[in-house]
This record gives sequence, C-alpha cells and structure tokens, in this order.
Amino acid sequence: MKKILFLSLTLLLAFTAVTFAQTAVPSSDEIMTKAYARAKKENKKVMVIFHASWCGWCKKMEASINEPNLKKFFDDNYVVVYLTVQESKGKENLENPGALDLMTKYKGDKAGLPFWFITDVNGKALADSQERPAGAGLDTYGDNVGCPASEKEVAYFAKILKSTSKLNDKEIAMISERFAKNKE
Repeated sequence: MKKILFLSLTLLLAFTAVTFAQTAVPSSDEIMTKAYARAKKENKKVMVIFHASWCGWCKKMEASINEPNLKKFFDDNYVVVYLTVQESKGKENLENPGALDLMTKYKGDKAGLPFWFITDVNGKALADSQERPAGAGLDTYGDNVGCPASEKEVAYFAKILKSTSKLNDKEIAMISERFAKNKE
C-alpha cells in the first residue's frame, strides 16, 4: 500500500511539474482582445510594441516607456502591450502565437524591431513606427524609426504621441528628452 501511495504521489508531482513548465504563452488574439476591452473601458488608445529577447533597441524602448517619471504619461493615454516575435533559434517558445501575422497585417513584417503601432479601441490603425513620405498612407511601407533616438526619429515619435494622445507639450518634451538619450 505504501508503494502504491508513494508511486501515485511521485506521478502526481511529475505531472504537476510538467504542467507548470509548459505554461502557454498567450496568443496575440488573447492579448489584443483584453487590450481593446481595457482601452474602451478607460477611453485610451492601444500601443502595440513588437520585440524579442535578443533586441537591444527593444529593451531601450521598454526602459524608456517604463522610466518612473514617464510611465504615467503612457499609462494615462495608452494600453501598452508587448508581443514577442522573431526570436532566436531555440527561443521560439517565447513568441506569442499569431503575433507575426498581426505584425504583417499592420505592415511591420519588413520593418525590423522594435516595430510599434497605435490603434483605436476597434483595432483601426492610427499611426505606426514607419516614417513615410507626406501623403503616404499606413498601407504603404516606410522607414522604421523603431526605438526613437536620433533627432529626426524623436521628432516623429513626438508628432505621433501628440496626434494620438492627450499629452501636453511639456509632457511630450519630457518624453522626447528621454528618448534622445537612447542615442548615447
């Protein structure tokens, strides 16, 4: 009887360990559905940032957005979500299922990382990280600014923030100043 109990407990523990080790990464659909619902409830836009564990510029972007004196500006205006794509060989398990398809849908498949876009609560694209010639729509490819750092990239990012948020000029200036430090 003791052997059966011991064997049962051992199998139960092994099964539990395997189950916890295989916790599924949420799909892009799951993440976006929650983001749109929250944005609608809180009257915000959705900022989607595609990143990968190997991407240094992605880490700079996330660190800039989450800097203590700026985080509230983003949190007050956007539901910010991160989707993992284009992972290195052996780390594909970190990718959000469906995220690469979403990136392609929003014309980010040729952009590099980080790629980001901003939508309304219904998923309508309002802006993205690709700077395009005047008059070109979001349905065309442009030059990806990724994590803004140069003067031109930061100015583009500031223009996007101004058009998609309630941020005032002082707040945008603070964000711009921080992102300019990414060049260093």
